[in-house]
Amino acid sequence: MNITSWTRPFFQPLASRKVRVALVTVIAAYTSHYGLGVSEELLLTLVSVGVALILGIAHEDAGRGH
Repeated sequence: MNITSWTRPFFQPLASRKVRVALVTVIAAYTSHYGLGVSEELLLTLVSVGVALILGIAHEDAGRGH
């Protein structure tokens, strides 16, 4: 068993744009809350933009007509 076959199940969800945006949003929220000391307004802005992007991607995916 090589390293590629072992790591594939872990990284496969990252192929989804929604998962990547959600991950970046959560990382930004935790980083700003625990590390950067930014205001609550900026934190809410970061999370809101992430949610809006996920909603936009979901709307785009629904319109594709798989």
